[in-house]
Amino acid sequence: MHNIPFVDAHVHFWDLARHRYPWLTQPFSADGPGGSVERIAKTYLPANYRGDAARWHVAGTVHVEAGADPIDAVAETEWLQRLADGPDGIVAFAALDDPDIGSILAAHTGHRHVRGIRHILNWHESPKLTYTPRDVTVDPAWQRGFALLSRFDLSFDLQAYPNQFAALASTIARHPDVSVIVNHLGMPVPDDPDGRAIWSAGLRRLAEMPNVAIKISGFGFVQRPWTASVARPWILEAIDIFGTDRACVASDFPTDGLFGTFDDTLGAYATIIAPFSESERRALWGGNANRIYRLGLELKDRDNE
Repeated sequence: MHNIPFVDAHVHFWDLARHRYPWLTQPFSADGPGGSVERIAKTYLPANYRGDAARWHVAGTVHVEAGADPIDAVAETEWLQRLADGPDGIVAFAALDDPDIGSILAAHTGHRHVRGIRHILNWHESPKLTYTPRDVTVDPAWQRGFALLSRFDLSFDLQAYPNQFAALASTIARHPDVSVIVNHLGMPVPDDPDGRAIWSAGLRRLAEMPNVAIKISGFGFVQRPWTASVARPWILEAIDIFGTDRACVASDFPTDGLFGTFDDTLGAYATIIAPFSESERRALWGGNANRIYRLGLELKDRDNE
């Protein structure tokens, strides 16, 4: 279906018999930001992913921490590093405000595929949208943890809401040597007053910094159900803001399986970016993720293998 190499910049694997994932554990509720996750609360391994992605030319994957219990964060990294047909890059979990953050980062970077850290930051005044009880990004402890990333040559996957972007931009600006990748299109909240305008302004502020990129993924968190026509204006604006050299298509599977099949999800993204030039599409599908996450992959078309 797709011969251009696809470096999936955002995938998740989990073995529910090995590690504990509180968000994938009963009781399930439909009140969370993505609705009930019961449908995906089962072990998902590289073989499952390859089945979902069989019609696409997957040339590499980046695993983003999957919400394991924090006490299992380093164990998750160790498991991923040993996993057969595992990811080419690992974005591990660390709470940047942890008093022992230096030791945690050192433990993660002892594994050769680790490239970055994610600490989910989404704070919203609505209990149905917020992931955290307060906005930790304004805390000095969190900002000190962020500053440590450069010492370990780690990037940061930024998952937050647009109402947090202005303050985050100030922190990021102080650390131009830390590569930052905005997750899931910046997670706009259209129902917020001026939600789209706040999202657009926040992305523009972040994009002023050349060390910030964005993932085209997770549109089901913005609107459900969704189609290519619904997502098109949001995705094209994000790409316009960051440019085709700082945006990456990503599946976010199996989480985005809550909102549609792999083929439907990637097919919608393919339709939306079809008008771009071939070189731009190659960058969006794989070249940018390969560079930003420092994977060092040799990307070849399917027909040339």
